[in-house]
Amino acid sequence: MIAFATIPKPFAGHIDTIQRNAIVSWLDVAPDVKVTLLGDDLGVAEAAASLGVDHVADLARNDYGTPLLDRAFAVAVERAGGRPVCFVNTDILLPPSLARAAETAARRAGSFLVVGECRNARIETSLTAGSLDWEALGRGARKRGADAIDYFLFSEGVFTDIPAFAVGRTAWDNWLVWKARDEDALVVDATSVVRAIHQDHDYGHVGSLAKVRVSPEAEENRRLAGGGRAHLYSRYDATYRLTRFGLLPNPFAIAHAGETVRRGIAKLGYKTGLRQS
Repeated sequence: MIAFATIPKPFAGHIDTIQRNAIVSWLDVAPDVKVTLLGDDLGVAEAAASLGVDHVADLARNDYGTPLLDRAFAVAVERAGGRPVCFVNTDILLPPSLARAAETAARRAGSFLVVGECRNARIETSLTAGSLDWEALGRGARKRGADAIDYFLFSEGVFTDIPAFAVGRTAWDNWLVWKARDEDALVVDATSVVRAIHQDHDYGHVGSLAKVRVSPEAEENRRLAGGGRAHLYSRYDATYRLTRFGLLPNPFAIAHAGETVRRGIAKLGYKTGLRQS
């Protein structure tokens, strides 16, 4: 069915809890999923063993020690053995509806990418497959933003040529949506059906999000993405939206219209005070 791949942070403290929660949720998406943890950070091998999932320790990194996206994707596809790959951040809870999204996209097109906006919630306790109450978990959760993309479910062959982005250092997630569009893949926004949850946490491992966005790695990522915003797409630029009625064409899927309109409305909201930063 689906081969999940992720690059965990060190398994320590609250991050340990939410990363294990995320992996438990992926294993519950469908009976025959595969999960691979990439990297050799603290506790990764032990977590893989205890959760009964695969582990690949050797992971290419840049001079700052940050994992590189191109090699991570190559390993994920190789380990998938022809299954659709879901490359996902290790703090994301994914519901069983993701499996249905994969099946729907695969029926419509041989080449596809499924993405979606997550909802942010603070979860302090450990979850088990039997305690995944999705209605309760999503109660009070708030959307993170249309350009904050945390999971990428794609068919083999979509991402065969991507730059050596530094993972977690801005721009690469939005560039992937553009890349799939550029390769004429079916790009699906599954937000309304796949109610994914981002488990809130601090960013002590990188200092702060503000520091990340102005770091040399972030600048390099933006350069690799082409500079500017022309190749930075959001879920609003998907060609289709997955709804309870099935796939519906996105009327804003012409060029970069979806994200352009979204940003324009957001700017107007800030100027008028109707939206707070």
